[in-house]
Formats: sequence, C-alpha cells, structure tokens
Amino acid sequence: MPKNKTHSGAKKRFRVTGSGKLMRERAGKRHLLEVKSSRRKRRLSKDQVVAPADTRQVKRLLGR
Repeated sequence: MPKNKTHSGAKKRFRVTGSGKLMRERAGKRHLLEVKSSRRKRRLSKDQVVAPADTRQVKRLLGR
C-alpha cells in the first residue's frame, strides 16, 4: 500500500504541541493593520487552540 500524504494546506496552517494539542493562527493580522488598535493586533498574534468540533478533521488532514 502507498503511504498517505499530509494535506499541504493543513500543514502550513496547524501545528501540534508536545502535549498533542492542535494550534492555529488567528485571522485578521495580514493587512489593514493601521486601523487596528495595538491591543487588538497583540491579541491576534497569539496562537489559538483549534475548536473541539474541528479537531477530528484537522487531525485527519495532518495524518494523525
């Protein structure tokens, strides 16, 4: 049997921590940053844990 391939888009967007949690970046930090407050930009910088409803799908895409 051939090996399963990791989804290329998913591996760029998600990462797995040492404890096995799935992390993602927050949306909204790419452009139009001049109008956003420093506080908002700082909050958007932090990684977020993937929602429980999405973890099964993301794990499948990452081949875990």
